[in-house]
Amino acid sequence: MPNVLVTGGAGYIGSHACKALATAGYTPVTYDNLSTGWADAVKFGPFERGDLRDRGRLDAVFAAYQPVAVLHFGALSQVGESMREPGRYWDNNVTGSLVLMEAAVAAGCEKFVFSSTCATYGDQDNVVLNEDSPQAPINAYGASKRAIEDMLRGFEAAHGLRHVIFRYFNVAGADPEAEVGEFHQPETHLVPLILDAIDGRRDALTIFGTDYDTPDGTCIRDYVHVCDLVDAHVLGLKWLEDDKDSRVFNLGTGSGFSVREVIEHARDITKKNVPVVEGLRRPGDCTKLVSGSERALSELGWKPARSTLDEMIRDAWRWHQTGHYEK
Repeated sequence: MPNVLVTGGAGYIGSHACKALATAGYTPVTYDNLSTGWADAVKFGPFERGDLRDRGRLDAVFAAYQPVAVLHFGALSQVGESMREPGRYWDNNVTGSLVLMEAAVAAGCEKFVFSSTCATYGDQDNVVLNEDSPQAPINAYGASKRAIEDMLRGFEAAHGLRHVIFRYFNVAGADPEAEVGEFHQPETHLVPLILDAIDGRRDALTIFGTDYDTPDGTCIRDYVHVCDLVDAHVLGLKWLEDDKDSRVFNLGTGSGFSVREVIEHARDITKKNVPVVEGLRRPGDCTKLVSGSERALSELGWKPARSTLDEMIRDAWRWHQTGHYEK
């Protein structure tokens, strides 16, 4: 089976991508420094521990496995942290990606699927974003991802590095078979925070702002099931294998759910109470952030079949009850 290098393959999305690749007939080779990932999440192919900024280590891995493509998930991804420590994000995300691209080109690996973000669009509140929406990131995380997109275009022009870029907002859910799932330390994502509150891992869930201009006063966000998301990345790889041109795709539902809607669905699915504390708005939070995916639907043939709120919570709850990685 052809090898595919998966950077960040020990993380939440990367580990699910490895399972999807293995199912599709590839051997995923995880490359991860375990700064936020988990060795226990590497279950579907070989594991090579290393940092993206270590060119010698990358060269050795490319030589050993001769991957046909790179799926690049390896990045720091916390917006708040990126505003406090922008240098860390520029160094890890941008420098790391630059070294990775240089190593890939040197090894003759010319297919690159990149996990970007709708944060590159910046503060565009209450509109449905598409691939042609203007990019104006407002934090170092979004800016670092836009810079990597720019680098990919330069590397294609100079070296023929063809690429597919995916931009998306919130990812939720877990592998339906609970082999891998979502586990962060510290946890910042809404669904696992709700589940932590349900099973007593935290005292309560805090709702940040209840006076937004939405039907129930809480923010609305777009969620995509992690399995649907990684299926799109496999389709992106096949797009490049079919010798198609580099392309950008947004991945979203175009509608989204409010914080209170997510809480209510979690109560229904788990049959348990969610302890809640109402807090003040957080600076920078928008009322509604959603992304369309018409291009992915029509061109890639992507079908986000699991991206219903009930399905995402049900799969996340199954994982939450059966699996957490070793600290």
